[in-house]
Amino acid sequence: MRIVVAGSSGFLGGALVPYLHERGHEVVRLVRRPAVGSGESSWDPYAGRIDQEVVDTADVVVNLAGSPTVGNPHSRRWAERLRESRVTTTALLASSIAAAARPPAFLAGNGISYYGDHGDEVLTEASTPVGDALLTRVTREWQDATEPAAAAGSRVCILRTSPVLDRSNPPLSLQLPMFRAGLGARIGDGSQWFPVISRPDWVAAVTWLAEHSDISGPVNLCCPQVPTNAEFTDALADAVGRRARLRVPTGLVRLGAGAMAPEVLGSLRTRPAAIEASGFSFADYDVRDVLRTALN
Repeated sequence: MRIVVAGSSGFLGGALVPYLHERGHEVVRLVRRPAVGSGESSWDPYAGRIDQEVVDTADVVVNLAGSPTVGNPHSRRWAERLRESRVTTTALLASSIAAAARPPAFLAGNGISYYGDHGDEVLTEASTPVGDALLTRVTREWQDATEPAAAAGSRVCILRTSPVLDRSNPPLSLQLPMFRAGLGARIGDGSQWFPVISRPDWVAAVTWLAEHSDISGPVNLCCPQVPTNAEFTDALADAVGRRARLRVPTGLVRLGAGAMAPEVLGSLRTRPAAIEASGFSFADYDVRDVLRTALN
């Protein structure tokens, strides 16, 4: 297949593109600089510029573009950039897909924060979102931006991605030094559910979605056995051979995390129901599997 990827130079795109090549697919990377060779195409989402022919000839378009979620949670500029970078890129790609004579499939990046804090409730793709926390609002707008593609008949998959754990990238890269120093800590009482996924499983799952034309709609990308924050804390401490007896008070998290506090303190007991029902098997089933892969 011919697969167009936006955000190909990022943490996830940088792993997805080589894997797609290994699977025998032709990949065209959308880049915000002069293109080099037939494997790249220049675009400027903020100016609304894209080569329509690249989209017209694609079988699948994948959007992973967006500014980093790590930043100053007290900054309005950071929050607006977080929203704009995701919604603007998705909207341009969705409109370009809608303009194609044969609309390609659209795998649209998104986040597991879509659901908002549901406590102990098990969340599948059919669950209703609640609340208006920053990332919950952003993910809703992000998803809404795909509507032109869906209305034109494109097969749209919303990639509701949980934190992807790898020692080279946040959040795990920020946590490792503290845990290795014996300063690992639970957040609040640690009872909140904290979905995660390994990068190899994420790459394999997105490739599966590209290759299986019978799957559409929202797709939760998280390990099947979601841990609580306490379970994650204990598993990471064990993985680095230390103990984690500390606890960060809820009030301190709200003060320090600002607009991101609901994401840290909220509880998301998600299940990857849609992709498992399609026959996909996760290599990393629970948090200890995920951490073992992330740290190797």
